Amino acid sequence: MKKARGLIAVTVAVLMLSACGQPDVHYVRDEAGTTYFAVPSSFTQLDSEPIEQFLSGGNPSSVAAAVRAQRVWSTAFDQAAQPSVDHLLGSPDPFIYATVHQLTEEQRNAVSLNRLRDFILPVTDQVRELYAQKAAATGQPLLFTNFMLIKDEELTLEDGARGVRVRFEYQIGQDMQMFDHTAILDAKGATVSVMLIGCESVCFRKRAAEFDKIESTFKLLRLPG
Repeated sequence: MKKARGLIAVTVAVLMLSACGQPDVHYVRDEAGTTYFAVPSSFTQLDSEPIEQFLSGGNPSSVAAAVRAQRVWSTAFDQAAQPSVDHLLGSPDPFIYATVHQLTEEQRNAVSLNRLRDFILPVTDQVRELYAQKAAATGQPLLFTNFMLIKDEELTLEDGARGVRVRFEYQIGQDMQMFDHTAILDAKGATVSVMLIGCESVCFRKRAAEFDKIESTFKLLRLPG
């Protein structure tokens, strides 16, 4: 009996140590240490390079792509049973994409709150109209249709940083997808930090409180100097 109790005690201790060694969240910082957020450990972290190639639309072997890679950091997380970067724009399960851009001089001069809204997907009336015109001119079908703006909030943050948080819906293929997009411009106007959370609209409505909690961890870090 004493031996059995000893085995039980050891087993419990091992399980407790194992549980303690597995954090509930991924703590994430960009390479420059400017931006921080936390993602539940139920998400799988992915290589975001294919997303960068898709969003930039350029030749990944070009000089421009190499220069861009030096200015852009990104990561992605997927909660699907079979995680994939293809879930960025369509998945019944939550997907998170985050990026930090070191702006060029030209970009600094052009950045605005509307530019922050449109940083990844077309959100403002003007950019959605340009998107439709470009698709019509090239004869390509629209990937994003039936846009609906749900929330649009301007953010005034510590140390002069500012940004936007928008929630919107798009039909992509046969499915309705909902996205929560937060973009922050630092006080110097030097970097833009963006978090995009998305999943099918039914999923999003059920889990909006969880996504609000994740979004609330998305912060700029106060660096020395």
